[in-house]
Amino acid sequence: MLKIETFVFNPFQENCYIVSDNSGEAIIIDCGAFFKEERNEIIEYINNNKLEVKGLYATHGHIDHNFGINTIYEHFNCKPQVHINDQNLIEKLPQQALVFCNIKLDYEIPPMGTYLNDEETIKFGEHQLRIIHTPGHSLGSVIFYCEEEKIAFTGDTLFRMSIGRTDLEGGSYEMIVNSLRKIKATLPEGTTILPGHGSSSTIKEEILMNPYLNGI
Repeated sequence: MLKIETFVFNPFQENCYIVSDNSGEAIIIDCGAFFKEERNEIIEYINNNKLEVKGLYATHGHIDHNFGINTIYEHFNCKPQVHINDQNLIEKLPQQALVFCNIKLDYEIPPMGTYLNDEETIKFGEHQLRIIHTPGHSLGSVIFYCEEEKIAFTGDTLFRMSIGRTDLEGGSYEMIVNSLRKIKATLPEGTTILPGHGSSSTIKEEILMNPYLNGI
């Protein structure tokens, strides 16, 4: 059974997830830890639970989901991984920090790991996550889906009762609508969604109540 620890980080109130199982292996999804105490919180949780970090993944390449990737690289030797279509965004993280946060990063972006592609699989411990490409919020936005436990980490593609904005670089309303159709057709109604911001929901709830999903 997956153990999922949720952290809410940085001024954007971004959800970072540490996902582990009984094997003691873990992955980190969307490490947006910005402040020193947030970075320490991640390190302490991993060390206190004696977890072996097997991967660092981002649902997309925006700065609020990747503030803390240098800390994970430095402490656990994990290179960040993102969909190939967001390579450009990852390479411009320092510029994003300046534009969106008026912050000059005081650290170097770590080297990237292998870029992700649609329908690949992330394996750790006794579990695996399917990568589902869902462009629209960005060109390389993805969902990480655990079919066994019907849990989807939806990043900024799908929120509780809303969706991600499409007016940033690489964004497209037409693409995100197509991605929502894909989600609706692919994920069972009983799937729990864990978004990049805000509280959890289910596909069933979103089909019924989310105006962006129930009309397509």
